[in-house]
Amino acid sequence: MSSNTPDATAPAAAVAPGDAGTDGAPPEGAGTLADLLRRMRHQTDFPAMSESIVRVQALASSETESLNSLTNEILKDVALTQKLLRLVNSAQFAHAGGGISTVSRAVSLIGFAGIRNLALSLLLLEHMQDKAHAQQLRTEFLRSLLAASLASDLCTVVREGEEAFIGALFQNLGRMLAGFYLPDEARRVRDAVAAGETEAAAALKVLRLDYEALGLGVARAWGLPGPIQRLMSRPAGRPPLRMPADNAERLRWLVLAANDAADAVLAHDEKALPPKLERLAQQYAASLGLDAEHVVHSVHQARDRLAQTAEALGIVVLPKSPAARLAQRLPPKDAAAQEGADHPVVDAQDTLGGLALSASEPEPQAAAPTADAIAVGLLSTGIQDVTQALADGGALNDVLRMVLETLFRSLGCRRVLLCLRDASGQQLLGRMGLGEDATDVARRFKLPLQGANDLFALVCNKGVDTLISDASAPNVAQRLPAWYREQIAAPCFLLLPLQLKGAPLGLIYADTATAGAIALGEQPLALVKTLRNQAVMAFRQAR
Repeated sequence: MSSNTPDATAPAAAVAPGDAGTDGAPPEGAGTLADLLRRMRHQTDFPAMSESIVRVQALASSETESLNSLTNEILKDVALTQKLLRLVNSAQFAHAGGGISTVSRAVSLIGFAGIRNLALSLLLLEHMQDKAHAQQLRTEFLRSLLAASLASDLCTVVREGEEAFIGALFQNLGRMLAGFYLPDEARRVRDAVAAGETEAAAALKVLRLDYEALGLGVARAWGLPGPIQRLMSRPAGRPPLRMPADNAERLRWLVLAANDAADAVLAHDEKALPPKLERLAQQYAASLGLDAEHVVHSVHQARDRLAQTAEALGIVVLPKSPAARLAQRLPPKDAAAQEGADHPVVDAQDTLGGLALSASEPEPQAAAPTADAIAVGLLSTGIQDVTQALADGGALNDVLRMVLETLFRSLGCRRVLLCLRDASGQQLLGRMGLGEDATDVARRFKLPLQGANDLFALVCNKGVDTLISDASAPNVAQRLPAWYREQIAAPCFLLLPLQLKGAPLGLIYADTATAGAIALGEQPLALVKTLRNQAVMAFRQAR
């Protein structure tokens, strides 16, 4: 999944406008895709959605700063950050210990691939809200997420789970996008299917290309890797009677099986579903190298996790609707009694009703908390995360990333950077950061410790925490180094020096785009200092 180069093996009907290969694709197919892409771009949601997906997916190619880059990308979106933290603190991630309050901690505990897949899923959800046809979109989102979770579970090779998850999530991307951007056409396709036509034939009649070709064309336009595009393309014919020797082909059948199972759950009530799942499991078991009972059990587990996910994300669906079936746990027949004793089955209406309001959002009538109260809450929970990570012997970079993230979120900063002493001991260099252009700005930080008399050098050498509320004040501006005034010139910034045995070790820098935007009361100031001390403790522990 590291390559973003379009794959020459993708079906011809999925060739994006401007691509040379069109063998086997009707001319009107490519033209229709171009028209649909233009129509989608005219709606403001499409560019934001595609850019977010491309950025998150592109992180797969980075092995050096992948964790920091992913954390930074997620933190750009406050709503995404809150939903992700609610999700990782839900029951399905109980193994992570609970009480996770920073994205950095979530990444370190759940893993890069797991967090990236969750973020990618949530990006789709974020752009499907507040539409007249939102209920239909939520149904399709839940169906895709169930298929993705099931595909990951059915992988017999753990490292393939990530690829299977994304492939299953996007296999019906065409249907999802049509429902979002082309609701009238999508409704006509659904009506034709209800009248007895196949979905592929109905979509071809209405859109002049089927949903698979639409999804693959958009996937190529987004730059999704070739292996994911292959998984989005459904294999033809009946499932093989033995597991394919080719791993890529085996994964294609696995992704198809997961989506077919999700379709079955959506289409059948609880009486009709068990025999349908049994037949489906028997049909695919040999090609997956699994027994049918395991496949059925995996479907139940995936539904159980989806119910927890829906609850954590506050996804509201109509009680007893097809969407409610997706997130209702149905224990296996032979284990129903035992499962009922150990884990009571909750009716879909009880599980999904009452989700209209998110616990993390304030009541409309509630008084807004003060900025200090918000900062204290975020700083306190962040400090708990760092404390736990230190107790667990967490990696130095992971701990430092948690410190930066806590400051970034609690103080409402534009960016937060960490500078560390270089091998010569003569200067501090920017090493990592979060926020707006953080990586680029960090490279500009080269702070000499010897022979300099500017504000940064004095703060670092003396170890004095310093808040500059207005950098344009004459007594401040004249003390700032020329490189800072010319290249960065933040109107308000905070400097937290790190010292070890009385010698400069590093510097935490945080800034805002508005003068006076950082105002620390007594309690948040004490917590900020505690957080800085935890960063120093992490260095001591790592030595």
